[in-house]
Amino acid sequence: MSGQTLQKAIDLVTKATEEDKKKNYEEALRLYEHAVEYFLHAIKYEAQSDKAKESIRAKCVSYLERAEKLKEFVKGGTKKKPVKAGAPSGDSNKKDSKDSDSDEDDPEKKKMQGKLSDAIVVEKPNIKWSDVAGLEAAKEALKEAVILPIKFPHLFTGNRKPWRGILLFGPPGTGKSFLAKAVATEANNSTFFSVSSSDLVSKWLGESEKLVKNLFEMAREHKPSIIFIDEVDSLCSSRSDNESESARRIKTEFLVQMQGVGNDMDGILVLGATNIPWVLDAAIRRRFEKRIYIDLPDEHARAYMFKLNLGDTPHLLTEENFRELGKRTEGYSGADISIVVRDALMQPVRKVQTATHFVKCRGPSRDDPNKIVDDLLAPCSPGTRGAIEMTWMDVPGEKLLEPQVDMADVLRSQATQKPTVNDEDLRRLEQFRNDFGQDG
Repeated sequence: MSGQTLQKAIDLVTKATEEDKKKNYEEALRLYEHAVEYFLHAIKYEAQSDKAKESIRAKCVSYLERAEKLKEFVKGGTKKKPVKAGAPSGDSNKKDSKDSDSDEDDPEKKKMQGKLSDAIVVEKPNIKWSDVAGLEAAKEALKEAVILPIKFPHLFTGNRKPWRGILLFGPPGTGKSFLAKAVATEANNSTFFSVSSSDLVSKWLGESEKLVKNLFEMAREHKPSIIFIDEVDSLCSSRSDNESESARRIKTEFLVQMQGVGNDMDGILVLGATNIPWVLDAAIRRRFEKRIYIDLPDEHARAYMFKLNLGDTPHLLTEENFRELGKRTEGYSGADISIVVRDALMQPVRKVQTATHFVKCRGPSRDDPNKIVDDLLAPCSPGTRGAIEMTWMDVPGEKLLEPQVDMADVLRSQATQKPTVNDEDLRRLEQFRNDFGQDG
C-alpha cells in the first residue's frame, strides 16, 4: 500500500494543472483541493523521509495558494483573471502573484476579519479590581502589563518594555476568566479580544492559520489591545507525530505571530488561561513571559467571597459568621463558594414552598419599601403564636414576607456542596508552578 496515496495525489495534481491551463478553473480548483488532501494523507500515514515530507509540504502550500486564487476567481471575487498556471511556486510567476495578491488579499482579509469581529468585546463587562477577591500579585502583574503602559507610556522606553504574554494557570473556578473581565473593564483605552478555539478553528484547509494571522493583524490595527484566549491548551497543546496537520499549523502560526521575525508586538498583550498548563507546547509556554499561578482562595478571600456573592440580598449574617464560613471552606474554589451561596439564597424560597402555617407580621410594603405595613404573611412553624394553617398557594402575592438568609441556611447548603478540585490536579499544578510559574 505504501506510496499509493502519494501517486494518487501526483495524478490528481497533474490533471488539475492540465485543467488550469485549459481555463477550466472550477474543475482545476476541485482537483487541486482533492490532491492536497491526498498529499497530507501521504505525509501522515505513508513512510517518508523528513526531507521528502518537507518537499511535499512545500508543494502543498503552493497548490493551496493556487487553489485560493482560483476560488476567488470562480466566486467572482476579482475581475482579474488568475495568473498563468503551470508553475505554482516557480520564479516565473512571482511578479504576477504579487500583483494578483494585492487585488485578492483585501476581500479575503475582510472575510476573515468579519469572522473575528465577534471576538472584540465592545461593551465592558463592568467588573472592577475590587470585585476580585484576593489574587493581589496577579492583579499587580496585570496592572503592570496593561494599565501602566497606557497611562504612563514614558515609563516604558529603552529596554524597559511591558509584558507581552501572561499565562494565568490554576484549578478550575479560581477566577482566571473573571480576572480577564476585570482587565477588559479597567483597560479603558484598550481593544479587548476575547477568543476561544471555536473562533479560530475552521473545517476549511488553511483557513484556521489565516484566522490566527488576521486576529493578530486586527490587534495591531486597534492597539493598544489585549488578546484573551480562554482554555489556551485546546489550541496550543504539545506538538506530536499523531496530531492533525491543521492543529500543527495553528500552533506554528501562533508561535510566529507571538514572537516571529518582523512581527511588531508593541502595544499588544496576549493573555492566556488554562487549568492544565502541563499540556502546553514548550515553545508556546516560553512565549508567555509571565506565568502566574491562580491558587485556591485563602481563608480571608473565602470570607470576602461569601460577602460578595450575597451582595445586596437581605440576610442576617454577621462579620463573625463570614469569618466562620471562611474557616469551614478549606479547599473550596471561588466557583464552589458561588454555588454554595446560590443554593443558600434558595433556602428561604424552599421554606415558603414547604410551610404549612403562616403568621401575620410587619414589614416593608411591596409598592413602597419605605412604608411599613402590618398585614404581611411569613412562613412559620405550627407552634408559633398566631399561626394560621395555610399553604403558599393561599397567600396573595403582594402579602408574602420572605424569610432572610441566615447562617443556618448557608451551613445547610455548604454541607451538600463539596469542593470540586481534586488533590491530584492540585499536585500537578503546584509542580508546574515550582518548575515554571510564580504565585498569583
